Amino acid sequence: MKKNLLISLLSIILIFSVVGCSGGKNNEGASGSEDGDNTMKFISEDTADESDASIIMGLTEENTEANIELETVLQTNLMQKIQLLTASNDLPELFKYESNQLGDMIDNEQVLDLEKTFTDLGIYDRLNPGAVDLLKSLSGDRGLYALPVELNIEGFWYNKQLFEENNLEVPTTWEEMMAVSEKFKEKGIQPFAVAGKEKFPITRLINGYVIRYYGADAMKQVRDGELSIKDKGFVEAAKIVQDMNVKGYFGQGVNTIDYDTASNTFLQGNAAMYYMGSWALNEFNDENVNKIGIDNIGFFNIPLVEGGKGTINDYSMNAGLTLSFSKQKYDEQVGEWMKEVFSNYGEKAISERGLISGFKVENMPEDVSPLTKTTLEKIESVENTALWFEGYFDPKSKTVAEDGAQNLLNEGITPEEYVSNLEKSLKSAK
Repeated sequence: MKKNLLISLLSIILIFSVVGCSGGKNNEGASGSEDGDNTMKFISEDTADESDASIIMGLTEENTEANIELETVLQTNLMQKIQLLTASNDLPELFKYESNQLGDMIDNEQVLDLEKTFTDLGIYDRLNPGAVDLLKSLSGDRGLYALPVELNIEGFWYNKQLFEENNLEVPTTWEEMMAVSEKFKEKGIQPFAVAGKEKFPITRLINGYVIRYYGADAMKQVRDGELSIKDKGFVEAAKIVQDMNVKGYFGQGVNTIDYDTASNTFLQGNAAMYYMGSWALNEFNDENVNKIGIDNIGFFNIPLVEGGKGTINDYSMNAGLTLSFSKQKYDEQVGEWMKEVFSNYGEKAISERGLISGFKVENMPEDVSPLTKTTLEKIESVENTALWFEGYFDPKSKTVAEDGAQNLLNEGITPEEYVSNLEKSLKSAK
């Protein structure tokens, strides 16, 4: 009797053990937490109330039953965080990243092929073709592995009132822009607001001259070995940007000026021009920040260089930090969530935050500012796109370019030394 009871108890324990193991296997590789609540992990530089993260979180809550656990990481630490998770094969379901650094993840099949996925879901036509081409280029022509949750056109924003009061025309050539800058300086008006502390605004100016000298594909030619970064146009670009600072066109202590300070300098009417991407529309559309008024802000594309190959219809564009997905953790539930969220992302982004993305907007909201509408029209009319200066650089060369740009402004190195240092770094990376 006792023997039969013991056998029965062992049988019950064995059955529960098998059921428990079976449940674990069924959950293996699926998205969500261990208790099966369909939770997806999202790592971003934004909080739930900021930028594209707020759009994704809002659409998730409105249109799906999925749960998202958002982890906010400082942008300066974001790359390292994702790289560590990549090394441990533990990428979250979705994460923000620099799309030009996805190469190894793509080659190791760690990130999701979004062209195939969106096609299978029937929402590939929601993407802006220009944004797709840009991101495919950034992947080294491997395909589409990132989503353009924002899409930015770059150029010079200017204070219309300051131009009108001083009888100055919007410049169409680099030479004209220097002449306008000198006029403003003579009248005690700072020509440009530049966030030198952030470094990239300096290299953006160098790049602007370069793409007008060589054409929109200048940096691609450098990547492919068809053009040397020590060539004449690059030296000229470094020289002219250095001279702009030496002449006082960037104001005092440019390398100590952070993003917010530069933005406020322009929006409080203390600088006539401001080179920045259209992500700055967030500040421009904020009445609490913009003291010169949205109607007082104009935009002009990077001026032409005499004899250069670049055209006025070539625009420098970028998609900021893009959104990628773990291939391992993609499943039917993630696909259903993705379809609901990204079918409506473009409209939601522009209506709620004035955020221009790489998703099509079929129904433009009536309350969108004229400047945002005009910017979106320009993006849709772009013929050729150019990447930013460091777009194809390896991490070390990116640092050499940006740190060197600050040193260039301070006249710590010559333009020739700047491009020579870059060439050495690029050759070393190859």
